[in-house]
Amino acid sequence: MILQVTPPRAPQDFQIRPRLSASADADFRRQIVLVEAPAGFGKTSLLAQWRREFLAAGEVVAWLTAQDIDEPQRFAQGLALAFRVGAGRPKFGRALLDSESPRGLEDVTLWLAEVAQTAVSAVLIVDRAHLLPQASLDALAYLSRNLPANLRLVISSRANCKLGIDDLVAYGECVVIGAQALQFRLEETTQLVRSRLGAAAGLDIAVKLQEYTEGWPLGLQLVLSIIGRSGDSRSEVAALEWQGGISHSRFLGLLLSDLDPEDVAVLTRVSILDDLHPDLCRFVLGSHEGGRLERISSDTAVFVAAENTEWFRMHSFVRNELRRRFANLSSEEQSELHARASLWLAERGMAEAAALHALASGASERAYELAERSLYEALIHRGRQGAVENLLARIKTEEFDKRPKLLLTKAWSLAISERHEEASNVVSRLLARPDVSDALRCECALVLSGGAIFADDPDAFARLHDPWAKAPPLTDPILLHVHANRSGFRMLIEGNPPMARLRLKQSPQYETGVAHAYLSRWTDFICGLSYLWEGQISTLEQSLPARLAQIEDELGRRHPLAAMTAALLATAFWESGRPDAAEALLANRLDVLERSGAPEAVLLGYRTLARISSAKGAEGQALEFLGGLHAIGQARNLPRLRIASLADEVRLNSHRFRASTCAGLCARIDELLADESLPQGLFWRRNVGLLADTAQAYARIAARDWTGALGPLLRAEEAAQKMRLGRLRIELLGLRAFVLSRTGQDSIDLLREAVDLARSHGLQRVFADAHPALGVWVEEVAGGRGGEETRLTADRPLPARIVAPAAAGRAAPSSALTPKERQVLELLGQNFSNKEIGNAMQVGEETIKWHVKNLFSKLNAASRKQVVMRARLLGFLTQEP
Repeated sequence: MILQVTPPRAPQDFQIRPRLSASADADFRRQIVLVEAPAGFGKTSLLAQWRREFLAAGEVVAWLTAQDIDEPQRFAQGLALAFRVGAGRPKFGRALLDSESPRGLEDVTLWLAEVAQTAVSAVLIVDRAHLLPQASLDALAYLSRNLPANLRLVISSRANCKLGIDDLVAYGECVVIGAQALQFRLEETTQLVRSRLGAAAGLDIAVKLQEYTEGWPLGLQLVLSIIGRSGDSRSEVAALEWQGGISHSRFLGLLLSDLDPEDVAVLTRVSILDDLHPDLCRFVLGSHEGGRLERISSDTAVFVAAENTEWFRMHSFVRNELRRRFANLSSEEQSELHARASLWLAERGMAEAAALHALASGASERAYELAERSLYEALIHRGRQGAVENLLARIKTEEFDKRPKLLLTKAWSLAISERHEEASNVVSRLLARPDVSDALRCECALVLSGGAIFADDPDAFARLHDPWAKAPPLTDPILLHVHANRSGFRMLIEGNPPMARLRLKQSPQYETGVAHAYLSRWTDFICGLSYLWEGQISTLEQSLPARLAQIEDELGRRHPLAAMTAALLATAFWESGRPDAAEALLANRLDVLERSGAPEAVLLGYRTLARISSAKGAEGQALEFLGGLHAIGQARNLPRLRIASLADEVRLNSHRFRASTCAGLCARIDELLADESLPQGLFWRRNVGLLADTAQAYARIAARDWTGALGPLLRAEEAAQKMRLGRLRIELLGLRAFVLSRTGQDSIDLLREAVDLARSHGLQRVFADAHPALGVWVEEVAGGRGGEETRLTADRPLPARIVAPAAAGRAAPSSALTPKERQVLELLGQNFSNKEIGNAMQVGEETIKWHVKNLFSKLNAASRKQVVMRARLLGFLTQEP
């Protein structure tokens, strides 16, 4: 029993989770807290963390690890011994421990009375309560209802434990912390990955492991134990993601090793179900085997249960492996299991899932009928784009002409992807049918206008939308909502973001539900795009994070709409000076944007990552992102993306005054624009003309042709103002002030106007992104030194590191210097001041001074120059060619 009351020792790599701190949430401070989740969710680890916090707060903590032999008398004696050890009172509970005859609840009452009499603030932690016999569970419930004022109770148990305190939960006297709260979030996974694999482990590895394990704590530990044995973490992660790979099989071997073969057989047969329900499983398995699932879910973490519902599902990595095993069953058994699943699901109105199982069972006609009934709603109402595409791809071509609704669904599916040209062909087949109504014509226009958005052809979008703009012959409120979203987008491309938001607010009101939620997420995306269009970063940062969280909860992190919304928010985070948050949003999402993202979202995502890399001094990586953007524009026939990529390359090279390179890039832009096969519409040409003028201005700046830069700057600024592109206008305003100063004119007032506008919009990066010299000048003006000395006159030289930047040096990963010291050393090697280093690292100047002082001491140097020289001499700073 001494071992039962001895708290477990925290593992060496024990990770504190601030989000789940005992003081992080008011609910965690309730008198009773129940931590309830399947195996492997870190319940004991969380209790160990809380025990430390309780002790630090001066409370007495009694710990009891329950066992299946703890009948009521032994349970009460365990409580007495736990309090004696925790409180350091060797005489506590003597009567209980010396008693030989069981007295049931009377023993618990005696213990409670003695605890109350001590008059000390105490916490009782009962771990693994699910192991207690039912009589002891009843005693624990009795204890919960009779807690004295000086005692709090924390219980951990499996999800199927019958504690009998549901009434306390309902009345708010007990708070339940479930599996969803215990799952690791991305920032926690990132911290764990870097603590196990080193600081060099990239964010993309953490994101992939987060998605692979779905934040399951034990799964993360198992995966990291496999990856940690290899020196190549990226290859190991790729091997895990590859179903059937060696690392994947090793992981599943660790996970399923303790399962009975008959349990594995049951799991194999229900693995064909995406979503599981106890009744569905019993029906598919033949009733008698269904009871195993409850025990399996208690003993392992194979399943992910949704809270407040009977539905649950398997972890994807387990399900995929079991489906491979399912393929080895006889074809007759496979067909029978699929047929049962289809029957149960169809009877309950789940036609989409039923169609998949009917198709797998060989009942093609039934599958086509179910698909015709369900796929349209699944796509338009619920946004299940991937599932719909999967099922449509398995339907024979001739079936679509027999079923017009399936053909319409296929048109919608193709339009909201990179396959918009195919969507146009499908619409032509629809409109060629006899007796086409105006409502269908209008809906086909909606389909094609959606394709025009993904084809980056705003003029075609306007032509398709405008004839139906005022009085669409639609009665379906869902389609009217789609039409309202398109009307908002129409005002946006016209350059009127406020009117776009007004149109979005005027979308039809109808009964809320899944369809309303999905279309509202599209409304949120267009609204967010309108704020970004204006440069209203502060507003976007306040409203969009919650919207993105809802999209990810409803559709998943890698749904196209989630990825596009993440691109908007990442851009906002970057503009407000939060590069790490921006990178985290885009991690493991670029491939989704590449395949299924709207062009504007693709442009924002890649350009944001390029600018983050450039700010970090990783110019090669920045150019790689811009090259990727150019390749997507070429592969998807989106020439504006190619021009935008080249324009950003001009900007990047202009920072180093590479005049010849900038001129060559501008020539490539001109060559592209001269191609007569490119769109010739007003809206498209206006957009690319703005990009070309901005690139020309940067090229003139790179050549130090200050007077020549004014013309394209003024043209671009005028266009940005007409289009209400607020962020770009502020950037151009600052650049014009910079150029005017270099020609000898006084432009301080113009610069101050730009700085004031940037501050009101929440734009912190706009001037440093535009040009480093402009960023330095803005800092001087914003610092209050706005007199004669801040004028960048023609005879005042630019900072040396801007005119001819020193060759970049990279700090070697030596254990003699901390990661922060290595980063400071690299920037010292580029002649950055303490203030500039602080801005680059997003920390205060005093912190930088402290790091520099440490470098002076470690390198035995007396000056900043000597620090760099000694670092190069000792090999701490490598000189790059």
